[in-house]
Amino acid sequence: MNPLIQCKPTILPLFIAGVLACFALLPAAQAVVPPPDGGYSGFNTAEGQNALFSLTTGSANTAVGWFSLWGNAEGSFNTGTGAGALLFNIADLNTATGTAALLSNTMGHANVANGALALFSNTIGEANTAIGTETLRSNTEGSANTAIGDAALFNNTASDDNTAVGTAALFFNIGSHNTAIGRAALFANGIGENNTATGWEALVSNIGGNSNTADGWGALGSNTEGSNNTAVGLNALEANTTGMNNTAVGLLALANNSSGDANTAVGKSAGVSVTGSGNVCIGQGVDGNAGVDDTTWIRNVNTLTQNFSAGVNDYVTVRLSDGRLGHTAVVSSQRYKEDIKSLAAASEALYALKPVSFRLKKEYDETQTLGFGLIAEEVEKVDPALVYRNNKGQVESVRYEMVNAMLLNEFLKEHRTVQAHEATIAGLKEEVASLAATVKEQAIQIQRVSAQIEKNERASQTVAERQAVKRQLFL
Repeated sequence: MNPLIQCKPTILPLFIAGVLACFALLPAAQAVVPPPDGGYSGFNTAEGQNALFSLTTGSANTAVGWFSLWGNAEGSFNTGTGAGALLFNIADLNTATGTAALLSNTMGHANVANGALALFSNTIGEANTAIGTETLRSNTEGSANTAIGDAALFNNTASDDNTAVGTAALFFNIGSHNTAIGRAALFANGIGENNTATGWEALVSNIGGNSNTADGWGALGSNTEGSNNTAVGLNALEANTTGMNNTAVGLLALANNSSGDANTAVGKSAGVSVTGSGNVCIGQGVDGNAGVDDTTWIRNVNTLTQNFSAGVNDYVTVRLSDGRLGHTAVVSSQRYKEDIKSLAAASEALYALKPVSFRLKKEYDETQTLGFGLIAEEVEKVDPALVYRNNKGQVESVRYEMVNAMLLNEFLKEHRTVQAHEATIAGLKEEVASLAATVKEQAIQIQRVSAQIEKNERASQTVAERQAVKRQLFL
């Protein structure tokens, strides 16, 4: 992008004709006519055609150039050097150096303009400083602005407290409290406020974004409406347009983010692939991934030889071989996994582990608080997949998240076994209850049979007795 001075109108060719036309309409002024070559009372100095022409009671003024300080009557401590400098001024403490510098100023105080057409349109704005051709040229009422560089703050009219250093810096600005240092820095800024841009074309496209900080050539170069972003480094956050609350530090950091929010990248090209929101990339070349949210990548935390996915939460920090710490919630979705198999008998390795109590050495924990856990070297002998290694290949720590999963698998296996036993026992109980009912029924039947037999026996005995009696009677 090469925004520049071809955008601004040049009015110098029309200046003399316009001024003369204005003079034809002005009433005659009652003024002290200075003596030749300049000096007259009240510490005033004038040199040039009609310089300080209208002076009456003003003091300590210096006018050098054609119609410089022409309208000044009572204003004091003004200095106008250049044709038409401070032409209509009636205020105090203004300094204008250059053709038509502060030409329109009437009641504005304590302004400094150094350059042709610098602060040309200013009328009542105060405490402005403009150094360079057409700097703050459109300003009329804005105060406490500082513009250094050709066409810096060119379009500013009524906004206050802006600082622009560099050719065309804050060229279209109408907002307040902005700082731009560098050629075309904050060039397109319209109503955006509280922005700071340092570097060639830093925040060059910003229009309505607020409270952005860009430090570096092209930093936040595409930003238009995004706010609360910080970009430090060449082309850092250069593609950002509407994204908010992003922080990028380093050459090309977060360079391709356009609308993602709340990303942080530190390091050369850090987060260069990031387009989502809530991501963190730390380290040179830690690119991140496009379309991913709430993920953290950190260089040089690779403590594994394996490549696997795991997450980070408030309780466990899992280090990964690609420098990725995972999502803000534990990564458990099937979307991140492949080759999924049941643990089956693999979790039985737990039975060979030997839990111990321990205290960390004083150089690592001065309190030497009692702890419980496993010794990584012992765990490695049981299953090498259960330990983390540092970048030297040395065993570092236990992958307790895997141990927990194995414990769960063994618990579930045991639980299923218990459930099977309970089902068997319940079946046996039903059989026993059924058998008991059968036995009870059989006992009742036996009792009935026994009673019948007894009854039959008694009946048989009575018949026999009767027969015996009969035999005795017949004898």
